[in-house]
Amino acid sequence: MSENAEDVIGQIEISIEQAKEVVDVMKKLQRLTDNQDFKDIVLDGYFLDEASRLVLIKAEPSQQSEKDQKLINDSITAIGHFRQYLSTIMQTGKAAEHAIGADEQTIEEILAEQSQGVN
Repeated sequence: MSENAEDVIGQIEISIEQAKEVVDVMKKLQRLTDNQDFKDIVLDGYFLDEASRLVLIKAEPSQQSEKDQKLINDSITAIGHFRQYLSTIMQTGKAAEHAIGADEQTIEEILAEQSQGVN
């Protein structure tokens, strides 16, 4: 095998290992989202119930001060940021799964080319 092919394969293998770490984090999140307590507390309790409560109290007459409105808006924004964070973990994990397959195929192709060149 040529030195260049070995270098490329080595780089791809590093990429695969990094992608596997991303996939591992995604799988941890998947296990969490399958957990009923997590669903009750975070997915339903925080993302739905708390978000709805905050939207409703924005219109409450007793919550109209600039300070109260800022606190409510900041809380709503925090919910959105946390939800986006979890969504990003899932998206990058799925992309990493795809990349692993593509990288493994690339290694196979390089090895096949190298073995044909040797024959």
